[in-house]
Amino acid sequence: MTDGRNAHGCGLAAASLLLLLALAPAAALADTCPGRPDALGTGRVLEVDPRGLQVGTKSFPQTLPLKPREVVLTFDDGPWPGTTAAVLDALKAECVHATFFLIGQNAKLRPELVKRTLAEGHTVAHHSMTHPAATLAKIPFDAAVKEIEQGIAADEKAAYGTAGAAPRVPFFRFPGFASTPQVLEYLARKGIGVFGADLWASDWNVQTPQAQLDLVLNRLDAAGGGIVLFHDTKQQTAAMLPAFLRALAARGYSVVHMVPKAGTNG
Repeated sequence: MTDGRNAHGCGLAAASLLLLLALAPAAALADTCPGRPDALGTGRVLEVDPRGLQVGTKSFPQTLPLKPREVVLTFDDGPWPGTTAAVLDALKAECVHATFFLIGQNAKLRPELVKRTLAEGHTVAHHSMTHPAATLAKIPFDAAVKEIEQGIAADEKAAYGTAGAAPRVPFFRFPGFASTPQVLEYLARKGIGVFGADLWASDWNVQTPQAQLDLVLNRLDAAGGGIVLFHDTKQQTAAMLPAFLRALAARGYSVVHMVPKAGTNG
């Protein structure tokens, strides 16, 4: 993962228009947290129509329809030994739900972690088969499509035991946020929504858990909310997450859990 932005010259005006139609209103409030009246919890569930969707202001002009001080927690690149379980433990302790963008080869190797992620109420989404170092924007179109399709199939098989013709959760994030108009058009035809982020923890850079906590809280306070990118493959992220979740509660933030709108998944 790098900090490079990806410019999109095609389809943005259409995507902006579709955004008005693509997002469902907020759905049900989340359950309370048994035995933890002080827990952060999940403030609400947002049903998202993935068709034509391109959100996350690091890559696109628009984001999800969040209220001030609402955050969507997302994690990339897992599942990974040790760290993913620690991240899940931290989320469970606060009754918080997040979205995990899985790498297919990691899901294939660790289906038990994928099943646990799903069983604990999180959204299992997709992040290519191998997270190629060259990114999907630097390889031929057919190879990029193969990366996407194989990754989705591996994630689905790990999570549900089988992979169908369409993903049960049609959410995708480009490795390195690097896309092309051609691949974006392919995903739109497939009804798969594309997610960037509004702010990131830069946890691909080695830092102490405290330094990362300070960094992401400063960025979050400056932004006022949004889609936050972490990596559940990073020990520093797993170590700082409990303090981060408590800080969200103390600072008056609310977590929004995004799920596919009913009838739009496979």
